Amino acid sequence: MTYEIDIAGLKRELKLCPISEDTFIGAFVIFGDVELTVHCATELLKRAPEYDYLIAPEAKSIPLLYEMARQSGAEKYFLARKKPKAYMSGVFAVDVTSITTQGVQTLVIDTADAELMRGKRMLILDDVISTGESLRATEKLVEKAGGIIAGKMAILAEGDAAKRTDIITLAPLPLFNADGTPKA
Repeated sequence: MTYEIDIAGLKRELKLCPISEDTFIGAFVIFGDVELTVHCATELLKRAPEYDYLIAPEAKSIPLLYEMARQSGAEKYFLARKKPKAYMSGVFAVDVTSITTQGVQTLVIDTADAELMRGKRMLILDDVISTGESLRATEKLVEKAGGIIAGKMAILAEGDAAKRTDIITLAPLPLFNADGTPKA
């Protein structure tokens, strides 16, 4: 089963994947789809508030983060990692529960990155917002580092997240019944 979605004028077929016995999600993955990545970055930048730096949670939003930085001429962007890396000089951490990762994960940033964020307007990005936990965790990291939240953006808003007014998105993505029909 698939679902055709229109993302600011660009159409894609999303495979429907079960997350429970009676609920399916549209699998939206920008990895490997250059046209989609460039298009979404362009469209989000048209709607973006003023900001100093971009930040996104690892991992599916990495191509979007990079492409938005490239198109905007940014020389630096930040990635909230899933676990500390050996090169980090210090770590800020926040736990997050996500529908797609099915469990608790941790997001971390480096102390050196936190220093650069202090007092700066940060634009938080993600590929799909569903529960909002990844964005919320990234927001906590930014605030802990002393950054200012300039805005939050995602390509798609899944399910009830489409009703949110605090996040700029390009298109809604319904949840689906086991027969492939959108949930009411």
